[in-house]
Amino acid sequence: MVPITDKEFQIFSSYIKSNYGISLKDEKRTLLTGRLHQVLAQHKLNNFTEYFDYVVSDQTGAAALTLVDKITTNHTFFMREIDHFNYFKNTVLPYLASHVGERDLRIWSAGCSSGEEPYTLAMIMGDFFVNKKLWWDTKILATDISSKVLNTAIKGEYANARLTLLPDHWKKNYFRQVNSEKSALIKKIKDEVIYRKFNLMESFPFKKKFHVIFCRNVMIYFDHKTKNELVKKFYDFTEKGGYLFIGQSEALNRQEIKYKYVMPAVYRKE
Repeated sequence: MVPITDKEFQIFSSYIKSNYGISLKDEKRTLLTGRLHQVLAQHKLNNFTEYFDYVVSDQTGAAALTLVDKITTNHTFFMREIDHFNYFKNTVLPYLASHVGERDLRIWSAGCSSGEEPYTLAMIMGDFFVNKKLWWDTKILATDISSKVLNTAIKGEYANARLTLLPDHWKKNYFRQVNSEKSALIKKIKDEVIYRKFNLMESFPFKKKFHVIFCRNVMIYFDHKTKNELVKKFYDFTEKGGYLFIGQSEALNRQEIKYKYVMPAVYRKE
């Protein structure tokens, strides 16, 4: 395995932090070299300096995308942190259904990974609105920085073993059997989610604000300053009365944000 020098690690850390907001601490050196070993071998690069030059000189952006795919973990599963989904179903949706004008419900799954989170939200809303769904626009925007996981999400196929925590009526009504080992979301649910590649460090291009933003287990990779700057952008793009959900292993300093704390990892714009 090609080793990485202190200088090379610093160069990569600065590049990744500047472009993607991800802070690579020194204990991530082994992870970085391990995940990029095959990339260096594939392109016959002798060291990480050559690899860095290759990344920044590639005008197609493909090399940078590969780097991002390698350094992000993208670990998720259906019904992860289920308390959030229960609160969304029992409190957030009833409030929004009675207060949102023009029946235009805007929800953003930021850092959606392989799609389990936005699809779960789509199924919850399918149950909630039932026949009234025809009169509502409930499309979910789902974004991630990784093209690899977005492709998996768009396909919407999952191993049956990953569906064990889902309600039986979801598995019956919202999935179709692909084969003995995996199932796929039906078109009705897949069409509820719009997937886009997006870097949270970029300026937000949205014309309208969101009623709910899910950004869970993403900011664990950011330093304090980057996290606060991102939360401020989220706040500016949240409708009054709207909600922000973050990961339960994450925390925000309530003295530094404008959102009001609601419950662990749930905040609201008043």
